[in-house]
Amino acid sequence: MSESRVREDICELGRSIFARGLTHGSTGNISAKLEDGWLITPTGSNLGKLDPARLAKLDWRGRLVSGDAPSKENFLHLAMYQERPGNAAVVHLHATHSVAVSVLEDIDPEDVLPPITAYYVMRIGRLPLVPYFAPGDLKLADAVRRFAGKHHALLLANHGPVVGGSSLAAAADAAEELEATAKLYLLLAGRRLRRLSDAQVSEIRARYPVK
Repeated sequence: MSESRVREDICELGRSIFARGLTHGSTGNISAKLEDGWLITPTGSNLGKLDPARLAKLDWRGRLVSGDAPSKENFLHLAMYQERPGNAAVVHLHATHSVAVSVLEDIDPEDVLPPITAYYVMRIGRLPLVPYFAPGDLKLADAVRRFAGKHHALLLANHGPVVGGSSLAAAADAAEELEATAKLYLLLAGRRLRRLSDAQVSEIRARYPVK
């Protein structure tokens, strides 16, 4: 796929995410691999108003090659790419329901959300909680690295999800599935849940392995 097409696809995804309320203001960032580096949305940018020509292009040391200054969270994306070579794109959102779950005290940090639906198991698998660090703190990248080797989707404590995928569409679909499941989980708070059984989860994972 050409670089110009990837630029257009990032901006199209940004508009869609913003229009559906999955991000707000200047929160969230999107990145995608190229043959000679990678693209990421600029710092302070509104995902609903991205300009393909102004996306930041970086090399694999995280140095700016062209475009506007990259998101200050670009190191999260770089960590995901370096730990998961199969990732072709990364989506990081501050989606309301995912963030709400990330601040709860009574969640399992090794697997934050229960297996409520088959599609959550198919697209997310296990979801670990990454300990809190301030935005822009490079220690957050080190924390992400510790989880990214085994998980393509992470939930940053008091912050939001970071999701990698084999394509831009796959990363976005997984991030949206995570947000939808977080919303379901909060809607059902205080109610008894009929979770998928361990056997059902194992069957789904065997049939649809998360990549």
